[in-house]
Amino acid sequence: MIRMKIYGALVNRHPGISYRYHKVHDNSRGMGKVFSWVYLLWLNFAYYVLFCRSLGSRPEIRDDMKKTAPDIMHSESELALTQLMISVPSVSEAATDMESKGPGVSPAVMSYVSKLEDYDLISFDVFDTLIFRPFGHPTELFYFVGERLGILNFRELRINAEKTVRERSVLEKGHSEVTLTQIWEELESQLGINAKEGMVTEIETEMNLCYANPFMLEVWHELIRRKKKLIVTSDMYLPEEVIAKILEKNGFTGAERLYVSCEYGKNKAGGGLYDLILSGLRDLSETSGGKGGSEGKKMCVHVGDDRHSDGDMAKKAGFEVVLYPKTDRKMFDLRPYDMSSVAGGAYRGIVSNRLYSGQDVCSMEYEYGYVYGGLFVLGYCNFIHEYCKKEGVDKILFLSRDGDILRKVYAQLYPEEKTEYVYWSRKAALKLMAGHNKYDYFRRFIDHKSGQGYSVESILLSMELEFLAECLKAHPEAAGLDPDDELTQKNAGQLKRYIESEWLHVLEIYSEQGKVAEKYYRERLKDTKHAAVVDIGWAGSGALNLSYLAEKVWGLPCTFTGIIAGTNTPYNDEPDASEAFLQSGKLVAYMFSQSHNRDLLRKHDPGRGYNIFWELLLSSPTEPFEGFYPAVHGGEEPDDKYCINQKGSFLCDEVTGVMLKFGEPDVTPETALEIQHGITDFVKEYSLRFKEYPYMFKISGRDAYAPVIAASRQNERYLKEISRRAGLRINVE
Repeated sequence: MIRMKIYGALVNRHPGISYRYHKVHDNSRGMGKVFSWVYLLWLNFAYYVLFCRSLGSRPEIRDDMKKTAPDIMHSESELALTQLMISVPSVSEAATDMESKGPGVSPAVMSYVSKLEDYDLISFDVFDTLIFRPFGHPTELFYFVGERLGILNFRELRINAEKTVRERSVLEKGHSEVTLTQIWEELESQLGINAKEGMVTEIETEMNLCYANPFMLEVWHELIRRKKKLIVTSDMYLPEEVIAKILEKNGFTGAERLYVSCEYGKNKAGGGLYDLILSGLRDLSETSGGKGGSEGKKMCVHVGDDRHSDGDMAKKAGFEVVLYPKTDRKMFDLRPYDMSSVAGGAYRGIVSNRLYSGQDVCSMEYEYGYVYGGLFVLGYCNFIHEYCKKEGVDKILFLSRDGDILRKVYAQLYPEEKTEYVYWSRKAALKLMAGHNKYDYFRRFIDHKSGQGYSVESILLSMELEFLAECLKAHPEAAGLDPDDELTQKNAGQLKRYIESEWLHVLEIYSEQGKVAEKYYRERLKDTKHAAVVDIGWAGSGALNLSYLAEKVWGLPCTFTGIIAGTNTPYNDEPDASEAFLQSGKLVAYMFSQSHNRDLLRKHDPGRGYNIFWELLLSSPTEPFEGFYPAVHGGEEPDDKYCINQKGSFLCDEVTGVMLKFGEPDVTPETALEIQHGITDFVKEYSLRFKEYPYMFKISGRDAYAPVIAASRQNERYLKEISRRAGLRINVE
C-alpha cells in the first residue's frame, strides 16, 4: 500500500511526468530500469524544486497558443525555398539557358541540379528526401498497420519492439542494424501474432502510403536526363527489394545501385555504409573523369535530410554534402497539436510536405486555403455526406456564396449525389420574410446600421424602398426626419415608424419578389421530399428562413434540415437564437454548438473577427446575391423599380428565366480564387494519399477548427493580415 502511494505521488500526479517516465521505463532492462528510476526522481525534483512546471504537461498537448504565429510578410513556401539555399535565376537568365533544361523544369529545380551536376556520382537518401510519407512523424504509419491487424496501441508496441531488437543487436553484434523480420519475430513473441502476416501488412501499408517528393522527382529526372550516375543510400529496416519497389512505383528509376543498411549491418549514422560505398566506387566510376581522382574523396556527393547521418558522417567519409532541409522543420512551431492523433498526424504531414519540399512558391492567399481551409472543407463535406446518407436526404442545396467552394469539393468527392448551388442571402431573406419576422427585418436593416455613418436615405435605398425615400425628400416633416440625417439610435425608432406607416405597400413590393423566389425554388425542389440546406452558419437563419418560406408560405411538399459549420456563441447578442432548432434536429452543427466542442464555442468570438475569418475561407469570386426579380423579356434592361440607384448586376436564371440581382464584390475575386485553389489542392492531395483508407475522411469538427486556432496566435495578427490583403468589405446586413 505504501509502495503504491509513493508510486502514485511520483508518477501519476502529473500527466507530463508520467508520460516522460513511461517513455524511458517501459520495456527497459537491467541498468535501463535503474536509469528510469533516477530519471523519475529528477523529473519530480525539477518540477517541485526548480519550478519546471512545463514538465507537468504532456508535450503533445502543450498550449498551442504559446507557439509561433505564421509570418505576415511572406508565405511559408517562399521562406522554405530560401532555406533550401537555392538561387533561382531570373526570367532573362532562364531564357538563355533553355536548351540545357528539360521540358517544364522549374528554375528552383535547375538551381538545385546545378549544385549536383558536376559530380560523377550522386547519392540520395530515401525517406524524407526522395520519398514522403503523409504523416508528421514516420511512426504514425503504424496506426494504420495496427488498425488492419486489430491490435490496440500498436504504434507504441511496434516502436518498443524495434527498440528492443536494436539494443539486442548492439550487445550481440556491435551494431544497431536490424531487419523487418527480426522486428516482427520480436512482436510475435510479445503478442502472439503471426510474424509473416504482420510483415506483409506493414509492407503493403508502406507501399500504399509512400509517395514521391515532387521536387526531388524533378531533380532526379533532370539528372537522369543529363546521364549522371545516381545511387540510393538508406538507413532502414525494410528489405532492399521493398525499397526498390517503393522507388520504382513513385518514378525514381535508373539508379546504379541501392544500399540499405539492414542488408549490410552498416549504416550512415555510424559511417560504415559510406565506407562500403567508397570501397566499391571504382567499379562505378572507372570510366568517369570527374572530381576526386582515383582516391574517390570528392568525386561523389550525398543528398539527405539528417544533419548527422546525411551531413556530418558523409563528410567524414569523404563525400561532398548537399543537405535537403527536413520538411517538418517548422511543424512543431506552426502546426496545431491539439488534434486527434491519426487525423492530426496526417494533416501535419500533408501540409509540411507540400509547403516545405521546395516544389514551388505559393501565395499567402493560396496557403490560407490549403493550410487552414482544406481540412475543414474536406471534413465538413464528409459530415454532410454521412448525415444525408443516414437521414435519407434527397437533395443537397449549397447556399451562395459560402456554398460555392463547398459544392465544388462535394461534387468532386461524391459525384453521384444530387446537389445544387442555389442563390440565397441574408438580404434576400430579410425582404421575403418581412411579413413573417418584422423584428429581424428592422434589427438587421436599421438597428445594426445605427451609428455606422449611414444616412437615412441610404438605408431606405438598401431596403429597396425608393418610394419612401422620395416621399421623405418631398415631405421631411411627415416623419420628422431629413433624408440626409445620419441614422443613430435616437432616430432609428422614427425611421421604423415611418416605414410601418406604409407597411402594406412595403409588403406588396416584397411580395412580387417572393413569387419569383418561389418559382426559382419550386423548380429546383421538384420531386424532392427531404432537402438539406448547407451554409457556414452562424444562427442558421439562411436555412431556417428558406425552410419557413418553402414549407409554410409556398407550400412545397418538402421538409428541410439546415446543416451549418458552427453556431452562435456566448459573445453574440443572441447566443441561444437557434438552440431550439438544434435540439429538435431542424439544424445540425458540424464544428461546435452548445452541446459539443464547448471549448470552440468559447474560442469563437465574432467580436475578434472569427466569423469573418471563416467566411473568408469560404469566399467566392462571385458577387453578393441581393434578390429575385421578374423575368425581363425582349432584351430590355430590368425595370427601374428594381435597380433603384443601386450598383449591381443582373443575371438571368437559365432554368426559370427569373432575374437574379447581385451587388458589389466584398472581397477581391483573385483572392477568393487563390483561397479556393488552395482548398481544392489540399482535398485532392489528401484524397489521393488516403484513398485506400476511407475512415481518414471522417474529420471531427474539433480537428477541422484546430488549424485556425494555430493561425490565431499573437492576437490574430496573421488572420487580420489575410483579411486586409483580401480587401474584405464587411457587409453589416
